[in-house]
Amino acid sequence: MWSVVVGFEHYPEWNPFVVWSASTLAVGSPMTMRVRMLPVGTLSLQETIFEHRPGRFLSYGIRPLPLGALASNRSHAVEPIDAARTSYVSRFELTGWLAPVVQRLLGGRLRAGFGAMSAALAEQAERLHRGAAP
Repeated sequence: MWSVVVGFEHYPEWNPFVVWSASTLAVGSPMTMRVRMLPVGTLSLQETIFEHRPGRFLSYGIRPLPLGALASNRSHAVEPIDAARTSYVSRFELTGWLAPVVQRLLGGRLRAGFGAMSAALAEQAERLHRGAAP
């Protein structure tokens, strides 16, 4: 599962929401992404890696904008359950006084996109676990 989360070079093959991404995963370094937020085209974003515990946890987002206007935090947590099963938890949080506006304008698209990404991530991890080609 973890290899799918951080296998950015394979995102175009399976990820319907974040269709491209790159990062060194070093804390404080950028994470560059192309996200399919609208029915046509993609949006280019650059966020910051907040925390990285290899094999277990990755957190990134937008550092607080001036005057506390907006910040975001996206995380992926992976925990082995047993030899054949893994728990995956995805979280996204918007904070700041602009957060309600962004939620109103883009909340539905964000929920749908993150949901589609999580489902596709699980499917990709299952394919890799079964030994199928990515």
